[in-house]
Amino acid sequence: MIIIEETIDDIAVEIVNIDRATLYEAEELKLNVGERMSEGYKKIIIDLTSVEFLDSTFLGVIVNTLKKVAKLNGDLKLVGFKPAVRSMFELTRLFRVFESYSNLQDAIKSFSK
Repeated sequence: MIIIEETIDDIAVEIVNIDRATLYEAEELKLNVGERMSEGYKKIIIDLTSVEFLDSTFLGVIVNTLKKVAKLNGDLKLVGFKPAVRSMFELTRLFRVFESYSNLQDAIKSFSK
């Protein structure tokens, strides 16, 4: 299983359990998150702790997910940037758009603020 789904209270957590997140994984993430939102989840966390590399397709899915969940008055938070992934978010300036946390517990707590 490449993406592990968990539910913590009213938060949908998508754990990307692979070191290279590319086109194939992007499609899986898109489908999973789409299903979760159709089930009524408006608080989403994508955990990238295991990811060493992500391509532009995967990054695009994350951006589009943020747009969709924002239309539902929800929010998307990211967890666990390794150096190469952090560089990608800095290079694209997306680190200004997303709230990111070093661990899942901090991301979960941020929804209650």
